[in-house]
Amino acid sequence: MGFSIPTRTARSETAQAETAPVVMSGAAPLADQTLVTGSLEVRIATTEEDIHAAKRLRYQVFYEEMGAIPSPAARASRLDEDPFDDVADHLLVLDHTRGNGSEAVVGTYRLIRRDGAALAGGFYTADEFDIAKLEAQPGEILELGRSCTADGYRTRPTMQLLWKGIAAYVFQNDISLMFGCASLPGNDAAALRTQLGYLHHNHLAPERIRAAALPERYTEMNLVSAEEIDARRVAAALPPLIKGYLRLGGYVGHGAVVDHQFNTTDVCVIVETSNVSDKYYKHYEREARGVVIQ
Repeated sequence: MGFSIPTRTARSETAQAETAPVVMSGAAPLADQTLVTGSLEVRIATTEEDIHAAKRLRYQVFYEEMGAIPSPAARASRLDEDPFDDVADHLLVLDHTRGNGSEAVVGTYRLIRRDGAALAGGFYTADEFDIAKLEAQPGEILELGRSCTADGYRTRPTMQLLWKGIAAYVFQNDISLMFGCASLPGNDAAALRTQLGYLHHNHLAPERIRAAALPERYTEMNLVSAEEIDARRVAAALPPLIKGYLRLGGYVGHGAVVDHQFNTTDVCVIVETSNVSDKYYKHYEREARGVVIQ
């Protein structure tokens, strides 16, 4: 799978963090595991320099490359950051041919668990979706967000390594449910009607875990009947990240949200880890429990 569409970008006005970044994970960076493929390694950020590199990469991808409109503070700092960074774990992909420090960071994913969300006053996704049903689920839940990779690294090996890192994190922290915002390019729902309709008709979450777009931000997804959709063709044309979630047995919430700042239309993706297919579970479990991948 390719990997170029961010799971979630920034709020319309990115707030500035007032405290130094902290790493919320209770474990060492993916415990004592080494997850590598070729020159690429995936691990959790452990230093302020690591997190700064992730923020810098996000700015380069979201603002400089994808054309999002930065706030004055983001434009000045050339960092994509907000207070949620201070309560998150930051999964990093490093290419050691570029060095061993911050210059090696070529991919990132932001991970927020319940404790972190409590410190931040809630999950980031709640800015767009009502996630009360997700928060009510028993066990640990994980918000995935701010995902991006540098130009030249949107490749199958990079994406697979990121997912292996997430799998390791899920196992270590006993995550029962993952969720986050995923983006379709463009903010014209009519132009996206077949993709939105496909997701609505084929992958709508069960009622018990169905997030819903906030009423004031709600955009209808059911704009095309199921009979009018060439499901195979539309599924193949979905953004790679959304396809990745669906391959893990994921769902989408009810309704979409248009983000004019980033020229995207967002859906809420939800994955119950117990429903991840046996193929993916077995594929990642071996490596996520400490096997080095070469």
